[in-house]
Amino acid sequence: MKAYVAGFVLIASVFGVECTSALAHPGGLASDGCHFDRKAGARHCHVKNVAAPPRSSAPAGPYYRNCDEARRAGVAPMRRGEPGYRPALDRDNDGIACEPYR
Repeated sequence: MKAYVAGFVLIASVFGVECTSALAHPGGLASDGCHFDRKAGARHCHVKNVAAPPRSSAPAGPYYRNCDEARRAGVAPMRRGEPGYRPALDRDNDGIACEPYR
């Protein structure tokens, strides 16, 4: 069984499949994530039946690949919570991205 699970995880990771609920029962789940549990004699669910939020096709805000791009756009420095801010642009994690050179 361990070899099966390890192989399943390896294959799932190669194809980018999330396998957390699938590992509980490697097969036999209905489309809602439920199955009949013979030991308990009742229907058993692994996944809550929650609708996914609608995906917006509009971008969440401006995206700057790096600080040079943000400076050219005239938005640097950016503070945490402002459009365009992201942690990758805030090297010292002080809440201010693309700070002026010192």
